[in-house]
Amino acid sequence: MEKEVLEIVSKSWEETFELGKQLAAFLKEKDVIALYGELGSGKTVFAQGICSGLDVKDYVTSPSFVLVQEYQGRTKVFHLDFYRLKSPLEVENLDIDSYLERNGILIIEWPEIGEVYLPEERISVTFSKVKEKGEIVITERLIRVTVPKKRDLSSLI
Repeated sequence: MEKEVLEIVSKSWEETFELGKQLAAFLKEKDVIALYGELGSGKTVFAQGICSGLDVKDYVTSPSFVLVQEYQGRTKVFHLDFYRLKSPLEVENLDIDSYLERNGILIIEWPEIGEVYLPEERISVTFSKVKEKGEIVITERLIRVTVPKKRDLSSLI
């Protein structure tokens, strides 16, 4: 399947949040957004931006310990985190299929261990810390958004 890619450098958590908020306008029911990146790279801030753009009024937190948070905005948002899971079987035990079938938006942090269960047409967002002169610039991130070719990313630019 062909994909379209957009790369943006975020210079602050506010820019990362705003990009997530902009992506929310692009989303439709049953979209799956897989967020990739190391610890502290901006995944939860981006998820907070998506939820804000979907009019979620609750404070959005990382679901690392509870594994799943549900929020209500213009649509239902299911925010999952696979960081603490050890095997694909644990993802299956979360009843991932039921979340994929429900109406709403599914945001998954640390999706690697459960990729076998995710739709090929998911939106993938990868966060990479930008390095300058050998030192990590903590606030700068390269954010790479990948979507199926049939979806137009021009609204995010």
